[in-house]
Amino acid sequence: MLDKARSKDTSYDKVLSAMCTMPHPVAVKAHMQFIESNLGDFGLFQGTKELEEKVITLMGGLLGDPDACGYITTGGTESNIQALRAARNLSGKRRPNVIVPSSAHFSFDKVADLLGIEVRKADLDSDFKVDIGSVESLIDDNTAALVGIAGSTEFGQIDPIDRLAELSISHGIFLHVDAAFGGFVIPFLDKKYNFDFSVSGVSSITSDPHKMGLSTIPAGGLLFREEACLLPLEIDTPYLTIRKQHSLTGTRSGAGVAATYAVMMYLGMEGYRKIVGNCMELTRRLVEEVQEFGVAPLIDPVMNIVALDVPDLDNVRKRLRTRGWFTSITRSPRAMRLVLMPHLSDEALTLFISDLKECLRK
Repeated sequence: MLDKARSKDTSYDKVLSAMCTMPHPVAVKAHMQFIESNLGDFGLFQGTKELEEKVITLMGGLLGDPDACGYITTGGTESNIQALRAARNLSGKRRPNVIVPSSAHFSFDKVADLLGIEVRKADLDSDFKVDIGSVESLIDDNTAALVGIAGSTEFGQIDPIDRLAELSISHGIFLHVDAAFGGFVIPFLDKKYNFDFSVSGVSSITSDPHKMGLSTIPAGGLLFREEACLLPLEIDTPYLTIRKQHSLTGTRSGAGVAATYAVMMYLGMEGYRKIVGNCMELTRRLVEEVQEFGVAPLIDPVMNIVALDVPDLDNVRKRLRTRGWFTSITRSPRAMRLVLMPHLSDEALTLFISDLKECLRK
């Protein structure tokens, strides 16, 4: 019965719409070794807790501050909720609002609903980065946080985090960076970007190991510059082996922590650099070859996410779907959104480009 159910799931082979991928075999092995560990009551699983502390140090080092603190979450949605929950509680505002780019992930709409926070959406510039003037115009006395995106879901674009940080410092406002996808990509790009704790003013960062980090699901990450940001998240846990808990979920898998530690140690900086380099090479090849038959990206790809201006978009996507390809769309302007993850092979990309060309002719 399980085999039959599994056979109905989609193989990643022709998936160009997802930000998750096949986990590394080392991560899978580590995950299974820690399958029963529960970090919701880490007094019972002290070895797993030690691994989590090591993972946060590794991720902090990758994101500009090895002394950062935080924990491994279920993914970017939980991390974003918790970051803005901390910002709200620290601010003491009675009717708090947060300002996010209009390119922000839909998890921020959940934040608004769950936390009772007004989410104000700032305009984008012509390159799909947040417009700083628009952000500044939305700030008032009730603004509890600003949000910048480092690797937007639709365009893979990186907001000007340094300029957002200037605003956050001048107004005394919390700054959260959603690098759920970009956290394991941007540090390994040829071009350097200032987006992390190396930028003074950045208070917290979301970064997901289960995306380009090649860990297992669920393994998100939430990091804070200062431990004081964790305190507003704490709640008493009188019947556990620990006195307090700061995570959103009660039960919390230690398997994802072990998987993340194992794959980060196994691959190291050079291993990740090679993986990101391969994805970026596929991205460059895709853009070059589709331009030969008149299809261009809306912007030059910053990372391994491409938004293609495809004529007759809906019908072309339907034709591609009949050939097994999964693609997605951007909201505004509408374009074909493709994510070139590590599971995509050279041969699969060649076939996709050929199929796209044929589907455009029909």
